[in-house]
Amino acid sequence: MLKKIVLIGPPGAGKSSIGKSLAKELNLNFIDSDSEIEKISHKKISEIFIEDGEPAFRLLEVDVVRRVLADFDGVISLGGGAPINPEIQEVLGGADYPVVFIDVSIAQAAIRIGFNKDRPLLLVNPRQQWISLMNDRRPIYEKLASQTISSDNQKPHEVAKQISDKLKATL
Repeated sequence: MLKKIVLIGPPGAGKSSIGKSLAKELNLNFIDSDSEIEKISHKKISEIFIEDGEPAFRLLEVDVVRRVLADFDGVISLGGGAPINPEIQEVLGGADYPVVFIDVSIAQAAIRIGFNKDRPLLLVNPRQQWISLMNDRRPIYEKLASQTISSDNQKPHEVAKQISDKLKATL
């Protein structure tokens, strides 16, 4: 049976909600890298961006993600920008566990996250920023993923079930 599954994708894809459902479906533990960063730093992600800047956040993110990927068994939801870092790409590229790209359209992402202030990279012209992020990140997500699943028009438990079924079929 699988010991580790990593979920990647853009803001609004539903990685955290899907990850929790997938962990329940497979009877595994769940961890969200952004939540871990907030726990360790005692700050919200948006506060880190505003007070310390994106470079400081990315350094912390690399440390946390590398540790989680090395030490945690279960379903791991990575922040949308984590796989963009070359160090994290290297770890994920050589992974012997599934990396699942949770894809989503801008229409669905907009509904889910409302492009609010807690998404620091989406503060100015959020729709255009999201499209730009996805244009840059999509090729990386696709390259790293062993599977791609769309979360459009589906509830988290439905996407989790699809992932679970696909993973079980490949065992």
